[in-house]
Amino acid sequence: MTRVERAEAWLVDVAVETVRTDAVQAFAKQETVFVELQTSDGLTGLGYSYTIGTGGTAVLAMLRDHLVPRLIGQDARNIEGLWCDLFASTRATTVGAITSLALASVDTALWDLRCRRAGEPLWRLAGGFRREVPLYDTEGGWLHLTTDELVAGALASQKAGWPGVKLKVGKARVHEDLERLTAVRDAVGPSLDLMVDANQSMTYPEARRRARAFEPLDLGWFEEPLPADDLTGHARLAASTAIPIAVGESLYSISQFREYLQAGAAGIVQVDVARVGGITPWLKVAHLAETFNLAVCPHFLMELHVSLTAAVPNGKYVEHIPQLRAITRSEMAIENGHAVAPDTPGLGIDWDADAIDNRRVA
Repeated sequence: MTRVERAEAWLVDVAVETVRTDAVQAFAKQETVFVELQTSDGLTGLGYSYTIGTGGTAVLAMLRDHLVPRLIGQDARNIEGLWCDLFASTRATTVGAITSLALASVDTALWDLRCRRAGEPLWRLAGGFRREVPLYDTEGGWLHLTTDELVAGALASQKAGWPGVKLKVGKARVHEDLERLTAVRDAVGPSLDLMVDANQSMTYPEARRRARAFEPLDLGWFEEPLPADDLTGHARLAASTAIPIAVGESLYSISQFREYLQAGAAGIVQVDVARVGGITPWLKVAHLAETFNLAVCPHFLMELHVSLTAAVPNGKYVEHIPQLRAITRSEMAIENGHAVAPDTPGLGIDWDADAIDNRRVA
């Protein structure tokens, strides 16, 4: 048996590596919620999820008060059964961000154990489609940056061989966004994928107007133009523009993705392993997207998503936003514009235990 003998949850604050702003918020810090599980066969698994500045203690309370105690004595190999049991035990707060983030912390720890027990890396055990995935950069595209800074960042990414960059949009007037995007497109030419992200800041009429203005720029996608709960608006927008509409980072269950895909409201699926509740539901969403012939380009968490995107045949892009360097001993490998999934057993993240301990806040 591989029973869970010890389960612990704690919270770590990781400072942002650079100023990050979009149309609705700034990235204050990464509240990183860890779960560590030790089993009777001597293995230890470490999982995590995150927030970008608020709610971390609420996630931690959900884990300590309700989820972690249920794991003691359970067989860690039964990931699907454990996920469903934990989900069922939190019916009063599902579906929602706090519970999904808590579930993800547990589920990623269980997958870390599964991979370590098998002696296999996550990218192979989760599917094993390929090891390298194209990379696009977001760090050079924040909303506070000047047009010249956006152009310089895009040219640097292009020179490094990265196939795409993403820019934030949502300036007060459409001509401001258009001027910035046009300058970048003119500088990099047609060969670099150029994506935009509005961070749920627009109404349907405004998003439609901006999409029409952006269409000559040949954008790879228009991300989160509307609030995530506006399914109808996204469906109408997707039908009105040739630009693929990207959603997913603010969806918290498999069924929410199903509704979006059935409605034709998404052309790019950006499922986030932390926000959807872990690797177990992430893979289900990725395979659901495959049945709709849609690509998966997950949001954030590049150190974990590189392995999952490599695991599935419809994984198209990994988003470059480094955020774990303060608490890891090594970085995600990048070769020829591609993120390379780690080949070590487990999640493949080279955690620095001392650095983590030094940043504990709860």
